[in-house]
Amino acid sequence: MTPTMDMRNHWWWRPGWHSGRRFYTWHFTFDGQDELHRAAADYRAALTPLGPAFTLIPDQWLHLTMQGVAFVDEIAEADVRAIVDAARTRLAAVPAFDIQLGPAILDPEAVLLPVSPGDPVQDVRNAVRAAIGDVLKEVPEKADAFRLHVSVAYSAADGPAEPVAKALAAVADTSAPARIATADLIVIHRDNQRYEWETYASVPLG
Repeated sequence: MTPTMDMRNHWWWRPGWHSGRRFYTWHFTFDGQDELHRAAADYRAALTPLGPAFTLIPDQWLHLTMQGVAFVDEIAEADVRAIVDAARTRLAAVPAFDIQLGPAILDPEAVLLPVSPGDPVQDVRNAVRAAIGDVLKEVPEKADAFRLHVSVAYSAADGPAEPVAKALAAVADTSAPARIATADLIVIHRDNQRYEWETYASVPLG
């Protein structure tokens, strides 16, 4: 791996975000996905010597970002409940599926596990977007603005990419399967330089 970029700190505040603010978003989460957890542990071990330059993501907070809804203070909870109900109906027609994650690649702000195949993930996202559209006048985020990945670490400082690339090169091409059987609506925050959340609703796939 020959980096052609520098690393940059992931933890700047995006528009609308600040400490204490919460956001409704649909994610896939990975409780009980032992093979993915083992792969993530291999990458965490390789990145640990880089110290505070990287935020290593514990298994509990591994996630695949799918579709945002709204900040908690900008949407009525009745609308959120209606979106969940609509999603239950639509996702009942989408079968559960398996994905493969990895090997890791380097992004300027993170170490990512690419996800394949993409079509079943997109089917879930399309169903969730349709459920949001059943309730809200506009569906946030672009339909095609979607990068399939699960991050295992975030850059917490600006700096050269070469040490990160060397650390990853020491790891075998680690990848892992995962089973996707639910889509989770979560209430997320980033107060602690980490994405943490509470699950609002877990909706089974068909």
